[in-house]
Amino acid sequence: MSISEKTPSIADGEPAKALWISTTAFTVCFAVWTIFAIIGVRIKQELGLTEAQFGLLVGTPVLTGSLIRIVLGIWTSRYGGRLVYTLTMLAAAVATFLLSYATTYTEMLIAGLGVGLAGGSFAVGVAYVSPFFPPEKQGTALGIFGAGNVGAAVTKFAAPFVLIAWGWQAVAEIWALALVAMAVIFWFTTTDDPAFRDRRNRGIAPKSLRQEFAPLKNVQVWRFSLYYFFAFGGFVALSLWLPRYLVGIYGFDLATAGMIAAAYSIPGSIFRAFGGMLSDKKGARSVMYWMLVVSAVATLILSLPAATGTGFGITPAVFIAVTFVLGFFMSLGKAAVYKHIPAYYPDSVGAVGGIVGMVGGLGGFVLPIAFGLLKDITGLWTSCFMLLFVVVAVSLVWMHLSVRQIDRQKLSTPAVAAA
Repeated sequence: MSISEKTPSIADGEPAKALWISTTAFTVCFAVWTIFAIIGVRIKQELGLTEAQFGLLVGTPVLTGSLIRIVLGIWTSRYGGRLVYTLTMLAAAVATFLLSYATTYTEMLIAGLGVGLAGGSFAVGVAYVSPFFPPEKQGTALGIFGAGNVGAAVTKFAAPFVLIAWGWQAVAEIWALALVAMAVIFWFTTTDDPAFRDRRNRGIAPKSLRQEFAPLKNVQVWRFSLYYFFAFGGFVALSLWLPRYLVGIYGFDLATAGMIAAAYSIPGSIFRAFGGMLSDKKGARSVMYWMLVVSAVATLILSLPAATGTGFGITPAVFIAVTFVLGFFMSLGKAAVYKHIPAYYPDSVGAVGGIVGMVGGLGGFVLPIAFGLLKDITGLWTSCFMLLFVVVAVSLVWMHLSVRQIDRQKLSTPAVAAA
């Protein structure tokens, strides 16, 4: 039984309000989380940073925003999403505002740790939104919420204009003020989620940390985490890597490459909502199969050499088309993964959602580094897609073997739940 089935007393219009305000808040948070993708370029020029230093600066918020997700997810279960979401936005706003006063590389790294809190808001939103909806609608709801990833595109499109007009410090200050405004709006327009209200009204004590982390002993949680490592982590990694890839392998100018990467981010975020709807109607398992199979084919194609002159290879047009197909199916997969969590772990959405989100976020931090190392070692630009193919192939095989095992158990024990 899901949380929402245990707490049916929800006012009309309350779920829709919670969903849309949470999604808007997550969009603002994601825009802040990716702020270094734009202002980091100017900071690199001003401080004369090396490529390694620049990579660490850009990656710091991604890393901290991933690691904090499990903590924020558990706090949401204990203290309610309304309070935790609001405080998370305010804390991230303070760090982002202080970033504008940083003058040394060390100060900017420290500020980046706080900026990363904005990315951790995903775990809060998942645990807050899911109890408002019954199981048959949770996939759609969480898919819509996850579409807040489009905040990355908002930063890529808007921040350059602010930076050119007033400097990178103004970007940090304006984005911080936007977070504060969103936190105030969120606090005064939302209510506590029904699961938290039910526990508070019945005087139920919060679960111990041991109980919160108990589901993490289940290997299924780590299987879901691997799926999200590819679907979300791979998506974020490609968003960051594509500009460099297009410049290096096809000779695109940086502006064109950046626009293609931004255009890749938008549908790759928006279609997450569609993936949630498909997961509700067709089943999350079917969507995951399609995502993994198509992604395996796409990454295999993209692993082929690029066309140079009249030789055989992947032309820029083919590359862009296949990459967009890959991004589309990754978005479906991101939604399908989170459709599973409230269905399997209704009383541990915060902890399980936090660990899955953490692993996915770490993918966005680790994979670009791995892409660079593989390029240095092999000399092949396409080695990044070879790595993604290995990840998706392992995920597909693991999923198929697990599903077959569960199906065999169902034949002998009809009560066993489907994957």
